[in-house]
Amino acid sequence: MRPFHLAFPVTDLAETKSFYVDILQCEVGRSSDAWIDFNMFGHQVVAHLVDKNDHPASNSVDGDDVPASHFGVVLTMSQWRELKKQLLDKKIQFIIEPKIRFLGEPGEQATMFFLDPSGNALEFKAFNDDNQIFAK
Repeated sequence: MRPFHLAFPVTDLAETKSFYVDILQCEVGRSSDAWIDFNMFGHQVVAHLVDKNDHPASNSVDGDDVPASHFGVVLTMSQWRELKKQLLDKKIQFIIEPKIRFLGEPGEQATMFFLDPSGNALEFKAFNDDNQIFAK
């Protein structure tokens, strides 16, 4: 599988860099005074500086209020558990606490949601069986 590319708006580049490097342990790639490339688990995500960041509504998913606009990475279960531990150790505030969603159903997954400093919603998830990623 090839890496994906995602660009997203942020309101403070220094704060964003600190969060993605110190909290998520992303490596920094190219940058300017208006954007920063990050290596997020092998994928290229780019923070673009904007004046204002409005976030859309949310949708109900398995009993949670999931932000309609969010991004993240599907990790292995061991990577997910390690990231969960790191986030708990750093006292990151979750908007949806780490949990197992769709328990016993197709698509069962570990998931957690939190915000970056600009209010972008991030979801990191994992499956015990990657064949469940697109299960119906």
